[in-house]
Amino acid sequence: MKNFVITIARGYGSGGRMIGQMLANELNINFYDRELLKLASDESGINESLFAKADETTSNSLLYSVAKKVYRGQIIPPDRDDFISNENLFNYQAKIIKELAQKESCVIVGRCADFILKDLDNVLRIFVHAPLTDCIQTVEDLGLCPKRQAKNYIQTIDKRRAAYYHYFTGRDWRDADNYDLCLNTSHLNRDQCMELVKAYLNIKFGDTN
Repeated sequence: MKNFVITIARGYGSGGRMIGQMLANELNINFYDRELLKLASDESGINESLFAKADETTSNSLLYSVAKKVYRGQIIPPDRDDFISNENLFNYQAKIIKELAQKESCVIVGRCADFILKDLDNVLRIFVHAPLTDCIQTVEDLGLCPKRQAKNYIQTIDKRRAAYYHYFTGRDWRDADNYDLCLNTSHLNRDQCMELVKAYLNIKFGDTN
């Protein structure tokens, strides 16, 4: 079959990133998360640290923003004052995501990839989630923050992800209509999730081996 792309949006602590890595290893394809920042930096000539900073500042500021900058594919030229705006940094990441989807099979985590690739037919869009109590336990087990702060930590990150998604897509991050497959990791372990995704791939695209 031709190349395919798996996009993964995920609630914090749900295990979505790990499932993506496992899928990439199992299917022998590339995995992209923060690697996209370097690729976008190389493409644009903009320092990679600005992409990383935009990730943080945009997520924080969007919690209080009602404006939407829905992505429409435009790249702002270097002679414009807003060449290094958060919107243009997002545009360059989107450009890289589109190029990857055209040339190789891969797993892409986050970055609104499901929306950016919404017009392509070689994409499997996944949302991974779990009840808050399960996510808290995962965060506590991994020691990602003090136990007393886990609930607030998770809720804050998920609010930022939802706001970021809405800002650039105009859509609700948790809306099942955005995805082909939603996985609740409180009902399925990571191996089961991986096998379910592989089965869905074979149904949608044919044999992926």
